Amino acid sequence: MKKIGLIGGIGPESTLDYYRLIIRAFQDRKSADYPEILVYSANLSELLKLMEEKRWADLAEWLLHKIEALRKAGAEFAAIGSNSPHVVFNAVKARAPLPLVSIVEAACNKAQEMGVKRLGLMGTAFTMQADFFQKPFIAKGMSVVVPEPDDQELIHRRLFTEIELGIIKDSTRQELLAVAKRMIDRHRIEALILGCTELPLILTKDEFGIPFLNTTAIHAEAMVLTSLGFRPAFPGSA
Repeated sequence: MKKIGLIGGIGPESTLDYYRLIIRAFQDRKSADYPEILVYSANLSELLKLMEEKRWADLAEWLLHKIEALRKAGAEFAAIGSNSPHVVFNAVKARAPLPLVSIVEAACNKAQEMGVKRLGLMGTAFTMQADFFQKPFIAKGMSVVVPEPDDQELIHRRLFTEIELGIIKDSTRQELLAVAKRMIDRHRIEALILGCTELPLILTKDEFGIPFLNTTAIHAEAMVLTSLGFRPAFPGSA
């Protein structure tokens, strides 16, 4: 069993969810062993500053420093416990001292297994306004659409003023579900990607007859399979 390294803290609430999901996955397999998990709980404020200023090279270095710390602590592969920083995943992967498990590729593989072709994407403004999520889906014959600009602003604001802080309101849940319904009506999406690891904390089940892809759970499962040797991670420079 390979030791898991996780860059967490981005945000803290979803890091708790990662740990719970990883342990549950081992319990579901009735494994006699539990995984060794090393968590580098990073400073969310530092991450947000780098992303808001679009300092992508500095962001890659910031993540590489943490992956190296995980390697020194004994991790055998690593994962970034947040969707937004995957905007620099390819640059990080090229220099990483450990193999990496991508949340975007894991979500793409899951969508392909489900046979859906047109998906909606909710996440932070960083994720919705970039194209790093769409690229692997397009390469596999799927399309990904995002909400209208006003809805993007609403989602981003609710994430950082409420959900990231552990504040879960039913009124916010209803707002997010209304955005999802508009995407179904306007774009005929067949599934919705919860492309922020905090979104599954408030959107806890499928709605409107379409699957909601919990990227935290999908990523955690990919990490478990990698730990058990059933799925390779993306090789780093090591």
